[in-house]
Amino acid sequence: MEYTDTYKTIGAPCEGLYKEKGSKFIAYAFPVSDEQQIKELIVRLKKEHHSARHHCFAWRLGSDLKLFRVNDDGEPSGTAGRPIFGQIQQHDLTDILVVVVRYFGGILLGTSGLTNAYKQAAANVLTNALIVERIVETAIEVNFDYLAMNDFMMILKEFQLEMKESQFDLFCKAKILVRKQLTTIVLEKLEKIDKLNASIIMDN
Repeated sequence: MEYTDTYKTIGAPCEGLYKEKGSKFIAYAFPVSDEQQIKELIVRLKKEHHSARHHCFAWRLGSDLKLFRVNDDGEPSGTAGRPIFGQIQQHDLTDILVVVVRYFGGILLGTSGLTNAYKQAAANVLTNALIVERIVETAIEVNFDYLAMNDFMMILKEFQLEMKESQFDLFCKAKILVRKQLTTIVLEKLEKIDKLNASIIMDN
């Protein structure tokens, strides 16, 4: 598999709806960054839809696509969380939570019917979503003497780097974000500057 330092997520929360034999499947998709945020969103939806029978979900975090979870919330095993997650995989998304709230319509759908309904609800909300591409970035802390300022700024300009934090005095400190595939070359250039020290503080 070819290495890439980009990933896809959604740009904003969105909603979708699927109906089957009287049951309503209301789907929600959210861009998320951590598990605490995910828990809070699920709690909020359960309060908003307190009379709904099921609040099934799937989520995935991280540019390496390795951290994920599915939950059937009382539906037969494998009929809700997995088909929801299947749509996340199909759209190649991460940093995303999809929740499907089910209001029971009185007619049993069977396992295949349920699986299809949750799949269609998730597919509907992701079709409505604004899918965006993000760049995987490495955060680097840079400490340097004020006399090295010009050389440091030239590297920022050369690689069009974003400076997130800065403190300029006789001794200066800054945090910059570097596209992951450029990290090694940027560090090498920074380390050639006299009276400057650079170190990775976060690798997304």
